[in-house]
Amino acid sequence: MHRTPTPRFRRSQLAAAVLALASITAAHAGHAAAAPKYASASHAATTTTQLPRGVTPLHYIVSITPDAAASTFKGAVAIKVAVDKPTASITFNALNLAFSAAAIEGAGGGKQVTRKIDFDADKQTATVHFAEPLDKGEYLLRIDYTGKIGTQATGLFSLDYDTPEGHQRALYTQFENSDARSMLPSWDEPDYKATFDLDVVVPSGQIAVGNMPITRSEEMGHGMKHVYFATTPRMSTYLLFFGLGDFERATAMSEGTEIGVITKRGALAQSRFALDESAALLREYNDYFGVRYPLPKLDNIAAPGRSQFFGAMENWGAVFTFEYGLLLDPAISTQADKENIYTTLSHEMAHQWFGDLVTMRWWDDLWLNEGFASWMESRTTERLHPEWNTALSSVAGRESAMSQDALRTTHPVVQRIATVEQASQAFDGITYQKGEAVIRMLEAYVGADTWRTAVRNYMRKHAYGNTVSDDLWREVDAAAGKPVSAIAHDFTLQPGVPMITVDNAVCRNGNTRVRLTQTEFSKDQPNKKPLSWKVPVIASTVGNGKLATVLVKNGKATLNVPGCGTLLVNAGQSGYYRTVYAPANTRALAGSFARLAPIDQLGLLADSQSLGLAGAQNLADFLELVKATPLSADPQVLGKVASSLGSLYEQYAGDSAESKARQQAFGRFAVARLAPMMAQTGWEARAGEASSVATLRGQLIAILGDMGEPGVIAEARRRYAASEQAGEQAAMPAPLRRTILGVVAQHADESTWEQLHARARQEQTPLVKNQLYDLLASSDDPALAQRALALAMTDEPGVTNSPAMISRVSRTHPELAFDFALAHLEQVNARIDASSRSRYFPRLAAGSAQPDMIAKLEAYAQAHLPAGARGDADSSVAGIKYRIKLRAERLPAVDAWLAKQAG
Repeated sequence: MHRTPTPRFRRSQLAAAVLALASITAAHAGHAAAAPKYASASHAATTTTQLPRGVTPLHYIVSITPDAAASTFKGAVAIKVAVDKPTASITFNALNLAFSAAAIEGAGGGKQVTRKIDFDADKQTATVHFAEPLDKGEYLLRIDYTGKIGTQATGLFSLDYDTPEGHQRALYTQFENSDARSMLPSWDEPDYKATFDLDVVVPSGQIAVGNMPITRSEEMGHGMKHVYFATTPRMSTYLLFFGLGDFERATAMSEGTEIGVITKRGALAQSRFALDESAALLREYNDYFGVRYPLPKLDNIAAPGRSQFFGAMENWGAVFTFEYGLLLDPAISTQADKENIYTTLSHEMAHQWFGDLVTMRWWDDLWLNEGFASWMESRTTERLHPEWNTALSSVAGRESAMSQDALRTTHPVVQRIATVEQASQAFDGITYQKGEAVIRMLEAYVGADTWRTAVRNYMRKHAYGNTVSDDLWREVDAAAGKPVSAIAHDFTLQPGVPMITVDNAVCRNGNTRVRLTQTEFSKDQPNKKPLSWKVPVIASTVGNGKLATVLVKNGKATLNVPGCGTLLVNAGQSGYYRTVYAPANTRALAGSFARLAPIDQLGLLADSQSLGLAGAQNLADFLELVKATPLSADPQVLGKVASSLGSLYEQYAGDSAESKARQQAFGRFAVARLAPMMAQTGWEARAGEASSVATLRGQLIAILGDMGEPGVIAEARRRYAASEQAGEQAAMPAPLRRTILGVVAQHADESTWEQLHARARQEQTPLVKNQLYDLLASSDDPALAQRALALAMTDEPGVTNSPAMISRVSRTHPELAFDFALAHLEQVNARIDASSRSRYFPRLAAGSAQPDMIAKLEAYAQAHLPAGARGDADSSVAGIKYRIKLRAERLPAVDAWLAKQAG
């Protein structure tokens, strides 16, 4: 039997590596010109770390030999380190690695083998001890080790998939936020930037992928090859990437950079859209940031499967994305899929600057990565694809953030992170959507050109370095010539949602004068003492078009708006706050609703609904706006009406006869409002229709299906049956295939469920297979939902589909899904990314409105989660309490309004 050779560093290689590091540094002098060689003492003193200070990594030489079949790998790493003061030990991160040898060598050639190695599993560290203390200076630390290849998307992991030619296995890495330590011993914190050389021993017939291009590949015989990648720029460990499999790659050039897409064999044609759009995005970003993309290539890698934690990852030069976020399958993909793929591309490519080139010092400032990438994603989509009219989606993103931010369990955008679990939980709506909304507000306040100047200066000054939020605010203040940072601090250093109350307006001399008062919007603390913000407010009078601005400070301001008429506050919807109007103005806005710009219609609907549900305004005001929305409104406005009615319908859900009767009454009103929209939109696409119409069609079918509308269910079943006989293409066109199957699966009987199950078992295309197993978990029937849960615990769906199926069941049956998962705790945990475990179970329970779920969830958190990792559990409990309160205290107002309409 041939043994695959393990890459090891001989003494001569060590000496050569030490000498070569000077040339490596010189080769990347252009990359790191603006960054220090390594963190200064003063910089380090202000940066959070879980590692002892005093030793800094400068360069890694990493050699990996994976054994995919055995799910293990052998590794060797040589790390050039700078020792700041004499020490007899060095501590770094290592997780689930077994060391076979470790030694250290100075530039002069002196070598010490380690005296002892200690591992701390709780801190995820290893400490190597030496017989003789190391003097201050630079050294090469060498470690030989072995590790495991996982089946979930953390560390170095495998993904299995079926093809017409048989079973295949591919390898990938996912290191954010703290999992590089499971593939290489390292200083696995964002502030410890270094350069990397990666080489791998892999099967000759497979393609290896890294952050940088391959510099050489040497055949070793016996079906193996040794692949070497170019040296990376200075970067954080979590951005390192390695992939291996039976891949195909397509490329294009964009402004001197090779753009690539990499897929499993046979799927390359589905990546054409991603390749073309990536080239255009790179040109746009090079121009906007004023700093050209610095690597010679940028690959987007599509992988089968999925994660409960993430959908894509911005590894520098090698973006990892699950297939559903990168590939367009003509048999199943929709317009919404295309737009989602584009936003994923634009988000991850924005990270190549915000996150990769300039990185936050510690996870406290994660929003500098994620909030800005979300904002760039939205800004760039609006600019390069105006036909999609995605500017309106900014309201939905803001609403998502406010929903979380108005609960007592919220947190500031910049938050204190102390543990790995807390870092994992920081990837949430506050970091992403609130961060994006605050940026949009500040950009509107200072102007787009001024904002871009600040961003360009920030990028140039901090390239290849690490920052905190104030590094950015200094550049914004300088470019704007005014203290924008004071506003930014209010919105990023404290939690919550400002609420602007608008008094009765007075018209004088052709202007509208009104007093504004700032309090705080809260869903579950109505008597909370409000925090204070400096709030930029933009307003207009309906039909005038002229804008007026004011900064609300110390809780009040007076606003003078050109023109006399109905007052609209937060015109253009760039502000991050709720608006409460005096009753007369509320009625006037309802009467003028059809004349408002679509984005303001969306904002007014969102404010009215949320304020009504929280008891800050009469919920009937929202229903009056629903009535006032004309059929001629923008499709996205009609979609907001539909989704809002669908959400209220779900709030009525319950097993009692009274709950069912009340839900049916609301359903009759909702269907009567949505049916004309469905009739206008139709089941068949029309030539030249806007992309938003196609999206609305799917929304209406799905929501009316949720409400049990007989005509929609019958038509979905007819088309499904016809597709079985006459060919799927005619009866279920790709844009509606998933929606139609969703309605059929939701209302399936046992026979139909078995048909879908047979389809899922036979399907070999991962994208389609994933969808089919999701459908099996979407039934309204508790018995079929229970069968789906049992199926999820078998090997049949695949390890990444199993947790997704349980999550899908929880959307309709949260109590059933939570109880089942808890009863199978060990099996479920084995199927979840380690990064997701503190979040997964709380999210299963999040949709419940049952009081006993609160006790169950709190007991789970107490038994299974560290005290510092209960953020998602606390948020779910707060959400359940709010939902219970909403049903008891808010829905009666809807009942009364419905009775009045009937009368």
